[in-house]
Amino acid sequence: MFAVTATQTDPDNPLAGLTLGEHPEPKAPDGWTTVTVRAAALNHHDLWTLKGVGIRQDRLPIVLGCDAAGVDEDGNEVIVHSVIGTGPDETLDPKRSLLSELHDGTFAERVAVPRRNLVPKPAALSFEQAACLPTAWLTAYRMLFDKAGLQPGSTVLVQGAGGGVATALIALGRAAGYRIWATSRSADKRERALELGADQVFESGARLPERVDAVMETVGQATWDHSLKSLRPGGRIVVSGATSGAVPPADLNRVFFLQLSVVGSTMGTRDQLQRLAVFLEQTGLRPVIDRTLPLTEARDGFAAMAEGEIFGKIVFTG
Repeated sequence: MFAVTATQTDPDNPLAGLTLGEHPEPKAPDGWTTVTVRAAALNHHDLWTLKGVGIRQDRLPIVLGCDAAGVDEDGNEVIVHSVIGTGPDETLDPKRSLLSELHDGTFAERVAVPRRNLVPKPAALSFEQAACLPTAWLTAYRMLFDKAGLQPGSTVLVQGAGGGVATALIALGRAAGYRIWATSRSADKRERALELGADQVFESGARLPERVDAVMETVGQATWDHSLKSLRPGGRIVVSGATSGAVPPADLNRVFFLQLSVVGSTMGTRDQLQRLAVFLEQTGLRPVIDRTLPLTEARDGFAAMAEGEIFGKIVFTG
C-alpha cells in the first residue's frame, strides 16, 4: 500500500527523512482492527518526529500521522482516536503513546488500531472534517471544557492564532459562549481569527484592555511572559504545547502573589472525542481546513507547516 513514512530524522532538515512510497500492509493483533483511511490530518507532531523528537531510532521507518477518519472492517464510518493507552483516562497511562510513535500511523491507505479507539463519525461531518478532530480539536476541547474551569461568558486569551489547536480553541470557545481574544504576529491571521469568531485580536505581546480569566497556551517561551501578565488574580493558564521553546522564565513571584494556576493538558480521551464529534454535529461548527491535498503530495503539506504558512488544518486524502 502507499504510505508516508519517516525513514530518518534530522533536526535541521526534517523533510530529508520524509519518504513517500510502498509500505507493507498493517497487521492487526488481537483486540485491534484495520481502518481504510479516507482522510488524515497533519500535525506538528509529525514534523517533530522527523526532527527526531519523541521517536526512538529503532522505530524507523514508521508511518507518520496521528489523525484519521475512514471506514472500519464492517463498513462503519469512524474517527480514529490516536492515543494508545489503558484506563478510564488513557492520557494518564504512563505507557501511553500516539499512533506513529510505537505503531504505524495514519498517513497510509490503511491503519491498524485498537477496536476501542474507534468513534462513530457523525454523518453530518465529512471525512476531511472528521480527520481534524483527534489531535488539534480534541486537545482544544479538553483545554477549554475540562482543564480551564470556566463558565460561559468568561474571557479567554488564545495565544498564536493560526495553528490547528489555536483555531479550534477560537471556534469552540465562541460556540460555547466564551469571549475569545486572540494574538498573532500576522495581520492576516488576526483578521481571519475575527472571521472565525474571536471578539478581539491583538499583536503578539500587546497590552490588553483588561486581564483575562484564562489563557490557552501552545506557543511557550515566546508568549509565556505575556500570558502570565494577561491573567487576572486567580486566573489560569492551560498549557498543551511549547512550539517556541519549553523553558521560559517562570516568574514565580507573580504566580504565587496573584495565586495563578498553571495546568498541563495533553490530547483527550476517547469519550471526549466522541462528545466533541457530537458537539460539532449539534452546533453546526466545523473545523477550519487550510488545504486538502492527495496523500501523494504530502511533502507540500509538510513544507507549508514547516514554513508556518497555514491557518487551520492540512488534510490528506487517498
